[in-house]
Amino acid sequence: MGNAVVIVVVGIVVLGILFALFGVGIYNRLVRIRQHLRDSWSGVDVELKRRYDLIPNLVETVKGYASHESETLEKVIQARNVAAANHGSPESQAKDESMLVGALRQLAVVVEQYPELKANTNFVALQGELTETEDRIASARRLYNGNVREMNTAVEVFPSNVVAGMFGFQRAEYFEIEDAAAREAPKVSF
Repeated sequence: MGNAVVIVVVGIVVLGILFALFGVGIYNRLVRIRQHLRDSWSGVDVELKRRYDLIPNLVETVKGYASHESETLEKVIQARNVAAANHGSPESQAKDESMLVGALRQLAVVVEQYPELKANTNFVALQGELTETEDRIASARRLYNGNVREMNTAVEVFPSNVVAGMFGFQRAEYFEIEDAAAREAPKVSF
């Protein structure tokens, strides 16, 4: 009977060790996902800052040709300043970004009224950089949102949800622009 007790005790210890190793594996996976999430958000942040740096130059170039459009130009700068100052959650950042995108669209309408401005090499270069930056923001946003999806799935599915709950891992917020017009493809006409 002594051997049977030892076998049971060893079996329980082995199962305990296996469960502990499994839990450690899940914990480490959650940590890796969280790091990927933070890294991808910093990528979004870098691209947004790049856009914030380009906007004042773009506005100054437009101001030289369309100085009487000061209300639109001020709205762009104000929206840019609000978005640049926001260091909150992705949801609040997305709200400010939606306002900035709307202001930039109004600026684009103003630019359409000034053919000589559209031909200005400095303006064309800035507009090209802004377009490239918008593409980079979209790419960084897709990467971030993919990491959010991975984190949210890991936090919700069994058995990783148990480990996530024990160690305080939480769902992450997607970075989505709320403006429906911002989701539409731009119209190009020649």
